Amino acid sequence: MTVSASTQSFETLYGDHHGWLRSWLRKKLGNATDAADLAHDTYLRILVTGLTPEVQQSRQHLARIANCLVIDLYRRRRIENAYLEAVSQMPAHQAPSEEARALIVETLTEIDAMLDALPGKGRAAFVLCKVHGLTYPQIAAQLGVSLSSVEKYMAAALAACYRAIYETDQT
Repeated sequence: MTVSASTQSFETLYGDHHGWLRSWLRKKLGNATDAADLAHDTYLRILVTGLTPEVQQSRQHLARIANCLVIDLYRRRRIENAYLEAVSQMPAHQAPSEEARALIVETLTEIDAMLDALPGKGRAAFVLCKVHGLTYPQIAAQLGVSLSSVEKYMAAALAACYRAIYETDQT
């Protein structure tokens, strides 16, 4: 069996930099377990994309991917903590199961990522409409924009929701 050049490239990248990446992440996170998980996820991202960096850019490339994963980890934990705080306020008999909680946190994380990808006023318009129940004219007044701008923001946000739903279903 012959090993392809890209596999050798990946194996070299992993062998040369895995220890460094775990150490770098451990210092950044203060936690060896999370560092190991994120180092694994970093290399997994590289495997999935099939794009290994040039040798001289290896650590910079790994650090950039790992940094994004750190941000995702903190964002997810912030969402999870806010959700768990809300659940703790519920009567015990109304609290969702652990499985339902995990699914809800995953969904909230996806919604957060979708909203984060929207421009500022588009995100604000969507939240004002769907979370706070404001009408388009109320949103226009609050954001200081025209009604047609609110309609465009909402159309873009709803299109992003549509893409998020169907991208998730097809993976």
